[in-house]
Amino acid sequence: MTEERSLIRTPYRRRALAVGILATLLLAACSNTPGAATPTPSGSIGASQSASAHDLSQIPPAPNFNGSIAGAGATFPNPIYQQWLVDYNRDNPNIKVSYDSIGSGGGVAQITANTVQFGASDAPMKPDERTKASTQNGSDVLHIPTVFGAVVPAYNLAGVSAKLQFTPDALGGIFAGKITKWNDQAIASANPGVTLPATDITVVHRSDGSGTTNVWTDYLTKVSQVWKATLGANSVGKEVAWPVGLGGKGNEGVTATITQTPGAIGYIELAYAIQNNVPYGKVQNKSGAFVDATLASVTAAANLATVPSDLTFSSTNTDAADGYPIANATWLLVYKDQDKVSDNQARSEALVHFLLWILDKGEGEAKTLNYAALPDNLLQAARQAVATIFWKGQPIVDSLYK
Repeated sequence: MTEERSLIRTPYRRRALAVGILATLLLAACSNTPGAATPTPSGSIGASQSASAHDLSQIPPAPNFNGSIAGAGATFPNPIYQQWLVDYNRDNPNIKVSYDSIGSGGGVAQITANTVQFGASDAPMKPDERTKASTQNGSDVLHIPTVFGAVVPAYNLAGVSAKLQFTPDALGGIFAGKITKWNDQAIASANPGVTLPATDITVVHRSDGSGTTNVWTDYLTKVSQVWKATLGANSVGKEVAWPVGLGGKGNEGVTATITQTPGAIGYIELAYAIQNNVPYGKVQNKSGAFVDATLASVTAAANLATVPSDLTFSSTNTDAADGYPIANATWLLVYKDQDKVSDNQARSEALVHFLLWILDKGEGEAKTLNYAALPDNLLQAARQAVATIFWKGQPIVDSLYK
């Protein structure tokens, strides 16, 4: 077996998220043994499977496992994930869970390569990505939503103390490279009474495969004709061909570049803006209101009318009158048939225990770092999805709730 390392950090609620400290580490996981079977990749928890008979809202006793579980992926939820690791590892000292904040693209790549026990992404895996993962490993990948967060337009504009307001057209024009000055009428018209300088705008975007980029470009594609006309058919994704701007790796890198570049504007997850004191603006939503990214406005955007069977969706450009329009969920990626990807049943039981802990105690901690917990209907569906994780055809929850 290769060596596994636990990445446990000081709780984020007790200190600011320092830009640049979250260095990318290459995690090694114990070697796994994929099975030979190749299922049809559906990405769904399975309509024919009945709801678990167990009370999944009650965390079961921890399994008898003394070892490590490794995860990697999205930077968007990294502040809350690191807090969860501290608290979970404190409550369950024999189970060492680590998480490497490398971006959603890296999370998809590592779960596909079966080098981690769970991946993380702010963008659902594409059909071809799901097919590749299931073909290589003999099991479908489940998408387990964890929290909702906001992506905000953060900026560095000296001499402007007012919180700026951005219309969809302004944001689309800025990131398409069509609006190049801070005093452009498209920005000024939404900010009456604010004196904007004739400073050049420097766009900052992600340089790596990013679910945060997917959320941002999904929103721009829905609301901006200029953005769509400029980018064409490839206007949304974890990676796009940016017309202008500077790249930064991870939310950490984009945050650092914004703070170091006068006249910059970029997109980062709300927690990074708050904890690094980076100014960010309000965004006009579908109802015409300029909405600040807050726990209340993200929670409003998180209330889904229906829950898709595979638990994947987009909640950007919400219909909620008081909802923040650039908010979305983030997902953990886990193989459904654990015996196909692991030679250690106890580790898989510990993984399921960790997921159930997240969907109970973890949800209760979300608001401390400005993330919105899952609404009840999505939370129940997520728990039922966890109950469909198997070991040799038997639900792992059966061995936990003895």
